[in-house]
Amino acid sequence: MVPALLAFIGAAFLIAITPGPSAAVILRQTVRGGRRAALATVLGNEAGVLFWGVAAALGLSALVTASQIAYEVLRFGGAAVLLWLGVQSLLAARRGAVDDGPGGDADAPRPASTWWPSFRLGLVTNAANPKAAVFAVSFLPQFVPEGAPVLPSLLALAVLWTLVDLVWFVSAVWVVALVREAFARPAVRRWMEAVSGTVLIGLGVRVVTAAP
Repeated sequence: MVPALLAFIGAAFLIAITPGPSAAVILRQTVRGGRRAALATVLGNEAGVLFWGVAAALGLSALVTASQIAYEVLRFGGAAVLLWLGVQSLLAARRGAVDDGPGGDADAPRPASTWWPSFRLGLVTNAANPKAAVFAVSFLPQFVPEGAPVLPSLLALAVLWTLVDLVWFVSAVWVVALVREAFARPAVRRWMEAVSGTVLIGLGVRVVTAAP
């Protein structure tokens, strides 16, 4: 039992650190709204992870993998979210460059992101990712110990998967927020906005063009 759990935690950690839409969105929120907005986004993302884990345990995510229409709806919906966020970040970087000109006030405080929109963004980004459904339904059952009750084991693994993911992203947010505070100059903020926007648009295009 213990070796199986350790193997699962290691696999879940490797999955968490693999760059993807969730990581890009959390990075973007850290750059734009700081630690508070990013942590709310992380919690939303983990709610999505838990959703797909429980759905896998109940057999619901198998419906997404079996239904081409459901898969495509999620795929294009998720891509639209990524592209929209990427364009927003690029526009924010451009506006920052204009504000730094004569008479501009790039250091003026920006309104803080509220908790709920950031949480909702993280949730939507993860829940609208059909590959998360495919991954959950193929990943979790591999680690159910032989002879163990399947449904309770899958639910426990879903919770553990969520916790591993949560620890990684909270740690990542903490580091990125420190960098953001250390390099708070307007030019650096614009650069970070531009980078996160480019990454998001690239991921959105990849989601649209990648084979299911």
